[in-house]
Amino acid sequence: MKTFFNLVQEVQKPGLCCRCGGCAAFCTAINYGALEIDKTGKPVYQDMEKCIECGLCYSICPEINDLDEETKRKAAWSDPMGRVIETNVVRASDIRVRDRASDGGAVTGLLLHLFDRNRIDGAIVTRSVGKFKRQPFLATTRKEILESTGFFFDTSHGLKRFSDQYMTFSTIQEFDPMIKKGLKRVALVGTPCQIKSLRKMQVLNLIPSDSIKFCFGLFCSGNFTFGIKEQQHLADIAKISLEDVKRINLKDKLIITLNSGEIKTVELEQMESMKRYACHYCFDYSAEFADISFGGIGAEEGWTTVITRTPLGRAVLADSRNFKSMEQYNVEDNPAFASRALMEVRKASYAKKKKTRHKRRSLQARSVQVKV
Repeated sequence: MKTFFNLVQEVQKPGLCCRCGGCAAFCTAINYGALEIDKTGKPVYQDMEKCIECGLCYSICPEINDLDEETKRKAAWSDPMGRVIETNVVRASDIRVRDRASDGGAVTGLLLHLFDRNRIDGAIVTRSVGKFKRQPFLATTRKEILESTGFFFDTSHGLKRFSDQYMTFSTIQEFDPMIKKGLKRVALVGTPCQIKSLRKMQVLNLIPSDSIKFCFGLFCSGNFTFGIKEQQHLADIAKISLEDVKRINLKDKLIITLNSGEIKTVELEQMESMKRYACHYCFDYSAEFADISFGGIGAEEGWTTVITRTPLGRAVLADSRNFKSMEQYNVEDNPAFASRALMEVRKASYAKKKKTRHKRRSLQARSVQVKV
């Protein structure tokens, strides 16, 4: 049976660990105490002697193929980008949410709707601790959910500062506080890799995945780090001073709104050196295993493209519209808005998969050369 030692050899050493935190979160939740997340966001042994070599941390890793077929069957997954029940373009009805959000505040709007309807006790989100920094957070009040709204450089993870570097930390790390607070009805907002790790836990009925009732996934082009060097690189390619930045949004390009109202755009290709290494090898753009997937691509400014993937996700979105928590884009303004939005997501998903396949082949070729 393979264990965390094998994860280090097969996933971490080649640079493929996406730092979703699933392995350490499960080990902590079950009180084994063998694994922890270090100060760079990487799972490591906390106490190797406590490892009972159950192999579960290995199986739930999104980079490992174990349980992939079972996970796909449970999610009714299908080519080319997972199950798609319905596509909508929506935004939060509450103007206070929209004012804080970058793409219409659909995620926050739905979380608030679920909280107000007593469907959840909390939500695992990220919150801002500075212009370049966000950290995972378990929100248990309406105010805390609202405060999690906002723009940030990374589409999915929180950024946390250690020394002079900004590192990525997974929202899955908030499983431990969730357990300690005894919450049993929680919504998780996460990246594709985090969602997949959770779904693999659910296939095995592992705690604490049974407490996650709703999975909201975010479109993800990749995760970017913003150390001092990366910040300067962004300032140079965008020809801006970071002190002048008012708002950041990430769609098919990085869109920067300055305090003066001027808008700057940066091609994502120009930010490749800032992307986390493992993200170059990830296939999933649109959070294919979520209940609902969200992102700004394909939608007009101030609106969110929303893909419902499960009957639960479709019901949640329909209920939010019935209670006027969410607004749908006016069909009369653009009758083909939904199909066009889906087409843009499909294009982005295809492009990411194509690029990843090429990089994976190159990685495998290098690995063979090293062995020879």
